[in-house]
Amino acid sequence: MSATNNNNNNESIFGKIPVAPRDPILGLTLAFKEDPSPNKINVGVGAYRTNEGKPLVLRVVRKVEQMLLDQKLDKEYIPQDGLAAFNEHSPKLLLGANSQAIKEKRVACCQTISGTGALRIATEFIKDFLPANTKVYVPEPTWGNHFKILAKVGVPYGTYRYLNKKQLTLDLDGILGDMENAQDGSVFLLHVCAHNPTGVDPTLDQWRQIAQVMKRKRHFAFFDCAYQGFASGDLDRDAASVRLFVEEFNMEVFACQSYAKNFGLYGERIGALIFVCKNQQTADAVLSQLKSIVRANYSSPPLQGARIVATTLADPQLFNLWKEDLVMMAERIKEMRQCLFDALKKRGTPGTWDHIINQIGMFSFTGLNEKQVERMIKHHHIYMTSDGRISMSGLNHSNIEPFANALDECVRNG
Repeated sequence: MSATNNNNNNESIFGKIPVAPRDPILGLTLAFKEDPSPNKINVGVGAYRTNEGKPLVLRVVRKVEQMLLDQKLDKEYIPQDGLAAFNEHSPKLLLGANSQAIKEKRVACCQTISGTGALRIATEFIKDFLPANTKVYVPEPTWGNHFKILAKVGVPYGTYRYLNKKQLTLDLDGILGDMENAQDGSVFLLHVCAHNPTGVDPTLDQWRQIAQVMKRKRHFAFFDCAYQGFASGDLDRDAASVRLFVEEFNMEVFACQSYAKNFGLYGERIGALIFVCKNQQTADAVLSQLKSIVRANYSSPPLQGARIVATTLADPQLFNLWKEDLVMMAERIKEMRQCLFDALKKRGTPGTWDHIINQIGMFSFTGLNEKQVERMIKHHHIYMTSDGRISMSGLNHSNIEPFANALDECVRNG
């Protein structure tokens, strides 16, 4: 065989595919791991860490895992829409145990591959069943994967104003104005609580104003619920926005649930897609189509995480243990907010820092610009996203002082 033929045989038909850029968050974690500095700090990762900087497996999860192990259950496929017990209890957590929508059987629930999977299935449903070219609006800023999912599915999308970038507070006028100007019947993606990346949430009265405009304009609410119970430590308080839309305004909504953060089940990939409909007939039809979309994507969702969540939600004692774990995580994050705020005030760091303690949930939008963030990484080995977002659980009593020193230096000199 000639050398030319050998060369041709070694050429891939995919040889001209460009290398995709690193995901900003995952790439940040990789860069952190590669940094040899003993003083490095990672406040970019969106996962809870203990005061020792370690991942946490909740007490209730360990207990339920042992219970499931003792039962010697099989590992058979579960239906396309997931584990029946999970789909029974998951909507109750979000909508409330006494939800009228659940009682009237007009709620469709489909277990998904965490919140990301729910977003993907919901987006495909929107493309298939809402009028052609229906636009999905996401807040500016938002979780970066929202854009990627919408683009991959081929759904038209835009942004609506959300954050007052000077004061780092909610831009309610911008939200309402953009909703008013959008074409009637548009879809608006809303963060249920603990907005990612800003940590800035509407008050209940502001949610009511948002719902009023959306109902009048016949907009559809597409909720992303990644932090119920993890934000404030109160499951009901954190779900108030969705319940307002469903109960007070009688609106149809999609809600994408994730149990990654509030159960610590990051690797189990357990979530749900909940659709509140006007009647049972519509809910049944919606569920049939969701199952069809799932079948063509991954056929059947994972089992173990669904068993853990369903078992916990069904048992009052386990449920209370879980709530204790939630409060513990939420309170530690609140403590770190206060510690950082106090440290910056002590140093007289230029700027206003009230937003650190006024924001809620895992993330804080510090207000640092890209140049300052770059300085944090290069000069202080502190890893955070380029928009200045930090994960508060990445801070602890051991690193809060060096972190505050670095932030102070970068604000003064960055």
